Amino acid sequence: MISTMRTKRTALFAAALAGALMSVPQASFALTGSSGTIAFGQDNNGSAAEIQSKLNKSQFKNIKVDVQNGVATLTGTVDLYEYKMDADKRVHKVKGITAVRNDIEVAGPTVSDQELQAKLSEKLTYDRVGYWNVFNAIGIQVQNGVVTLGGHALGYPARDSALALVSTYPGVKDVVDEIQVDPVSPMDDGIRLAEYRAIYGYPSLNKYAIDPAKTIRITVQGGHVQLDGVVDTQADKDTANIRANGVPGVFSVQNNLQVAGQTNESKR
Repeated sequence: MISTMRTKRTALFAAALAGALMSVPQASFALTGSSGTIAFGQDNNGSAAEIQSKLNKSQFKNIKVDVQNGVATLTGTVDLYEYKMDADKRVHKVKGITAVRNDIEVAGPTVSDQELQAKLSEKLTYDRVGYWNVFNAIGIQVQNGVVTLGGHALGYPARDSALALVSTYPGVKDVVDEIQVDPVSPMDDGIRLAEYRAIYGYPSLNKYAIDPAKTIRITVQGGHVQLDGVVDTQADKDTANIRANGVPGVFSVQNNLQVAGQTNESKR
């Protein structure tokens, strides 16, 4: 009889304890190390050690991570935009993490928009020289340290190379990718080569093949040709337009060539 009563009291106590624990707010704990602070709720499912390992690099020392219900929130600072995106990718790969909210700030050196624009434009001009970069026309705009890339790329390697180049440059706070990758097309490939021969094979225009910074860039999308770059004279711009339009199979030519020293007012 006494044993039965003890058993009942034990069961009642266990039930009461379970109910009390269920009413307690979700507990959390934190790990602190070279990768900053990582805070987890009870649902971390062993993610703590894995995230600690993924971010165990000096470039991530000021990053803080909070995980709730499988969602990791990244905060803190890094020196380069590249590190911000790298941390995001690393945490995304952790088992049990279903989403990542990346609120990391890039706190590297402050560089003026004008300087960033000039430096990055120069680097993009010479990017992938030798890989037919004459068929890429990637433009850049900078505002408050945020770099927006647009224009056309011949393929994904060209686009990815441009993004990597910008992401690793000090002073870049964020990167917006608006680059259009030209579709794979044997017809367009044939037009590109024909346009190259027509333009650069002409005596007054072959000088633009010497320096990548003074290249007439040729992009093709579904038979539609676009010319970009800077030429010395209006005559060169007009000649390039005539030569481009003379290629068989071309539906249209958009001539965006700028004449060196010509202002917007003088173009009207």
